[in-house]
Amino acid sequence: MLVHCLGGYEHKQYRNGLKFCKQILSKPKFAEHGETLAMKRLTLNGLGKKEEAYDLVRRGLRNDLRSHVCWHVYGLLQRSDKKYDEAIKCYRNALKWDKDNLQIRDLSLLETRYQLLQLRPAQRASWIGYAIAYHLLEDYKMATKIIEEFRKTQQMSPDKVDYEYSELLLYQNQVLREAGLYREALEHLSTYEKQICDKLAVEETRGELLLKLERYEEATTVYRHLQERNPENWSYYHGLEKSLQPSSVEERPKIYKDAWKKFPKGLVPRRLPLNFLSGDRFRECLDRYLRMNFSKGCPPVFTTLKSLYNDKEKVKKN
Repeated sequence: MLVHCLGGYEHKQYRNGLKFCKQILSKPKFAEHGETLAMKRLTLNGLGKKEEAYDLVRRGLRNDLRSHVCWHVYGLLQRSDKKYDEAIKCYRNALKWDKDNLQIRDLSLLETRYQLLQLRPAQRASWIGYAIAYHLLEDYKMATKIIEEFRKTQQMSPDKVDYEYSELLLYQNQVLREAGLYREALEHLSTYEKQICDKLAVEETRGELLLKLERYEEATTVYRHLQERNPENWSYYHGLEKSLQPSSVEERPKIYKDAWKKFPKGLVPRRLPLNFLSGDRFRECLDRYLRMNFSKGCPPVFTTLKSLYNDKEKVKKN
């Protein structure tokens, strides 16, 4: 039954996990079962009851100091509060009682990466590994700081092509975006654009950031440029639609009608309107799309239309 407790936590079904924990602890023989108390703590923490969670995990440890599960859970709680030194101590104790537990070893990678950085400070992999450890812990500020400190040590010519340095810059930008620092990410992109080799990634990221910052006119320009580069990319049409912000039912199909004229052989601008059109408009658009595919002999046409069968109205009337 303890497996069900763990399953409830891992799938974020905290109330189910809590129910199984209570069933175990309700039996007199297991009322003070350390590992179950620890799992109950995890689920309570998931429900936002942190103080009660701390009390339970300490109780669990008092009852079973040799349990790697109790120490592991205590480490998770400390880590969620960003008390990394305390978390590392807990992981060490967990590994002491279960040396081959790969999950705990993965959670202790922050300590491992820091030791590697101290041993090999000149190696790029040591710095990146240390930054990734903080990134995985969702400490974006620290991860960005580490990448920036390492970037400063790199003597790069603006005209020199270095693919590894380019990927480092893209990764730094990703961390900034995940931290919700969209303005800083856009400034970073503009500053280092010439040193990033993947120009397509630069434009796609720029479009995404401009949308986040609600700079719709600039985003429209970016997505139109991307659309010209690849008129068969679905995401560019979605980005263009978000940037143009059609306010009526009439304006939305117009985006795709303009694309039909601009890209007469394009299939995607004919396929996407089928998702939102209905009635006679849907039938007309579907007819054009099928005729174009059949004349070209496109074998995956059914695959592209498969999702439409989830709409009962479209299947029923057409």
